[in-house]
Amino acid sequence: MGNENNSRILLSSPHMSGREMKYIQEAFDTNWIAPLGANVDGFEKELAEYVDVAAAAAVSSGTAALHLALRLLDVKQEDYVFCSTFTFVASANPILYEKATPVFIDSEPETWNMSPVALQKAFDYAKSINKLPKAVIVVHLYGQSARMDEILEICYEYNVPVIEDSAESLGSSYKGRKSGTHGKFGIYSFNGNKIITTSGGGMLVSNDEELISKSRFLATQARNQAAHYEHTQVGYNYRMSNISAGIGRGQLEVLDDRVKARRSVFERYQEKLSTIRGIQFAPELPGTYSNRWLTALIIDEKKTGFSANQLIKFLAENDIEARPLWKPMHIQPLFNEAISFNHFSSENFSEQLFEQGLCLPSGSNLKEADVDKVIEKILQLNSLIQQKTEDVTV
Repeated sequence: MGNENNSRILLSSPHMSGREMKYIQEAFDTNWIAPLGANVDGFEKELAEYVDVAAAAAVSSGTAALHLALRLLDVKQEDYVFCSTFTFVASANPILYEKATPVFIDSEPETWNMSPVALQKAFDYAKSINKLPKAVIVVHLYGQSARMDEILEICYEYNVPVIEDSAESLGSSYKGRKSGTHGKFGIYSFNGNKIITTSGGGMLVSNDEELISKSRFLATQARNQAAHYEHTQVGYNYRMSNISAGIGRGQLEVLDDRVKARRSVFERYQEKLSTIRGIQFAPELPGTYSNRWLTALIIDEKKTGFSANQLIKFLAENDIEARPLWKPMHIQPLFNEAISFNHFSSENFSEQLFEQGLCLPSGSNLKEADVDKVIEKILQLNSLIQQKTEDVTV
């Protein structure tokens, strides 16, 4: 897509490979347009092979995949579900679908993801009131994996299953294993802004083939084997269409290239902007490999003289799209009564990230000139601020 027909530099636009049409054409030629078909089967098989899990179920969104995971773990009304607080609302909404109770876990500085320290505090609390969670949802934001060894160790101690929300981290790895394959379930999103897209869609993965088979059943209106459409439990219209899956198959073929491109964009920003005092880029934990879905950074206004919001506004005035980091769930009006646990003794680290952070244009289809323009404008703002500071000092 690029920016040939749009002078605005976008945050993360779809990037077609040209390979998608082959699979779409096959769907048209065989008249498999509705949900299910060879592309759905192929996409499930190929993605499962890519991430090295036993089975995968292609569904209508990452949110649908997460909801199915909670259903399969028998999450019910008033059950606790622990969830990363620093995330998009789609990570937490499915908890409400089942009328369960979300408990939010703070991030930690080394990954910006779920803090094992805060998680332990949450488990200590839950144990003290004899109400352990039914599941823990760990989110891998901006392509960076959370500390899965430490998180899994805590969860295994209490025999609580882990769902990995890897909506943003397909193609990333943690200690040699792909993101989304460490817990009981992993979920991926193929929304238009993700590293690969099906226009809209998601995938549920697990090494438990029986549960994935059950997820397909639930996602197809929970229809029992009977000619007259027999139903004994609540189901959903969550299956991915054969057309969308065809797009996904073409996209999956170039996933590794897309990861390399996004990492290259991140590295260019880091190289050119790290000279600005007070800018800190999202970390990459040793032993992990981030897809760098979005280039994320935080700005210390006391050192730079400008805030993240000022930079976002300045870039927008120059036809460049940048966005704040996620607003933590525990300070969202929707969850104002939810319990949350901090990484530090009193301060909440995810709130600091939200206040100081932003994402820069990061698409794999960005031209070098686009990235350079973003860099140029940030350096320009920094220069203007420094000049003002010098003028005041003089």
